[in-house]
Amino acid sequence: MPESTSRKKKSARASQPQGPRDYNLDKGELPNPVWFQPLMFGLMIVGFVWIVTYYLTNMQYPLGSATPWDIQSWNILVGFGVIMAGFMMTTRWK
Repeated sequence: MPESTSRKKKSARASQPQGPRDYNLDKGELPNPVWFQPLMFGLMIVGFVWIVTYYLTNMQYPLGSATPWDIQSWNILVGFGVIMAGFMMTTRWK
């Protein structure tokens, strides 16, 4: 009786994507650009520093005072908005 051939096992190294051609473009599996992660964490840190600066100066130094609009207490919303933009980027982080 003839002997069946055995299947070759795939190596773990071959299963890892090596470049852009190895990613499945239909599923959107491309890696993030190099600037994505620093921008994401940078937005979170800038928003945090914005709010901390506003509170440490006892709200006497509004950060938006150089603009034509007086944003006073809106500084809190601006800071949280910048932080939320950073957190929204985490949903796309691969």
